[in-house]
Amino acid sequence: MQDLKISKKKPSFPITPKLHGYLSKYNRNVKIPIFYDDLLRFQGSIVVYDKDDIDTLWIRVYYNEFERQEIESALKKVYTIFHSDGNENILPFLNVDNIDFCTFGNSKPFRIKIRNVLNDNSTYFYVKTADASRVYGLELEHMLSPNNLNFLVHENTLIEEHIVGIPGDEFIKNILPNCSKSEKSQIAKEFVKFNERCMIRLLGDMRSYNYVIVPTHDFDKVVYKIRAIDFDQQSYEGKFNIYRPQFFKENFEMVELVAKSIQKLSIDQYKTEERSILVKRLKSSNIRSKKLIECMISDEISTKENIETLKMTIFDYTHDINFKKSKNMGEILKYSLDFLTRNYENVNLANIRG
Repeated sequence: MQDLKISKKKPSFPITPKLHGYLSKYNRNVKIPIFYDDLLRFQGSIVVYDKDDIDTLWIRVYYNEFERQEIESALKKVYTIFHSDGNENILPFLNVDNIDFCTFGNSKPFRIKIRNVLNDNSTYFYVKTADASRVYGLELEHMLSPNNLNFLVHENTLIEEHIVGIPGDEFIKNILPNCSKSEKSQIAKEFVKFNERCMIRLLGDMRSYNYVIVPTHDFDKVVYKIRAIDFDQQSYEGKFNIYRPQFFKENFEMVELVAKSIQKLSIDQYKTEERSILVKRLKSSNIRSKKLIECMISDEISTKENIETLKMTIFDYTHDINFKKSKNMGEILKYSLDFLTRNYENVNLANIRG
């Protein structure tokens, strides 16, 4: 287990005209009535504590009366755009319960709690500065993971849905020790597949508090899935192990669980399964994924030093000369996905001939 060092402050990369064009084509670029900077005009705040009176690192903000009405009205309209294509008939039944601000991390998001007063159901969404790294991460998650994601971009503002689940660090501490043997085995399998998926698509910094565990009841058992919730570190860092959750000390218990629960032969089988599923997802989103990669190739989302370090490390692993020739993170990801697809097709061809 390594103590990996993440860049203390990853810069925020602007959305390029080409990426804006891509987002417009796929209905991600939609005009909204409020910007991230508007929410920064709060007058004061109070600390938000959890049920155990521990500081959550979120603060609950409040605004002067005039701005509060304007901001809450705009946020309710954002909700309708996000969830019902702008249908404003439900506006009278919506209430903005809380606006929370997080000063921890790169994105400094606002978390908005919207409540339907008719049935008392609540929904969260986030307002953030639109960072190209995060947008690429969200789109790749949408196309290459088992999960669809809903988000919108307008100029410098990103609206992002809340991903429901138990924070990984909380799950590991409070729930994992009480899981049955079969549940632990299933969680270990999911971590292997999650680790493989992050590595191939170059999603970094999956420490335990950057993903959630999602339990689903299925007949007489509970099935657990792992979902990433933080996409700031998409294709930025130079150290290859930062894209492999197994190497973070925060995931030590999960790695230990894999070692205790699964034999190496099964680990290899689960990795192969995940690669196979990734290739199928790539093919099903062929045109869209290619257009996104084209945007990444023409974009600047990392440093020259990080690009050089990462491409040479992957070249040492794969001996694929394309990595050595890569000029940017977009090309590194392209060749990573190409390498995956070629290997999958070669194995299939060998199986057919065999």
